[in-house]
Amino acid sequence: MSTFELGFLAENLAARYLEKKGYKILDLNYRKPWGEIDIVASKEGILVFVEVKANRKIIAGFEPELRATTSKIIKVARTARTYLAEKHFSIEQEWQIDVISVGLDEPQEVAKIRHFKNIDV
Repeated sequence: MSTFELGFLAENLAARYLEKKGYKILDLNYRKPWGEIDIVASKEGILVFVEVKANRKIIAGFEPELRATTSKIIKVARTARTYLAEKHFSIEQEWQIDVISVGLDEPQEVAKIRHFKNIDV
């Protein structure tokens, strides 16, 4: 499985996970030259900008969420502000950044999904 295929699979698993948890998916792979948002969702009036990180194997100490660095979250926040302006949301719109970690255990085709909500920038 290529890195692109892994990312595509992880983002789809994350989107389905969110839908099962009551989120509405608004956009996938929103891109700007300075950043990308993997998933834009909403729940209970709050917009959620989701960064998805994935690993091919589940290994303690190398969890995917560890790659959601401060600089990456800052880029997501900047891109989220652009999204809000471009889509004409009110400046009062509540929003947050979440990270979803997907660890894939390929031989057993098992995914371990962890959801970290409202990450501080």
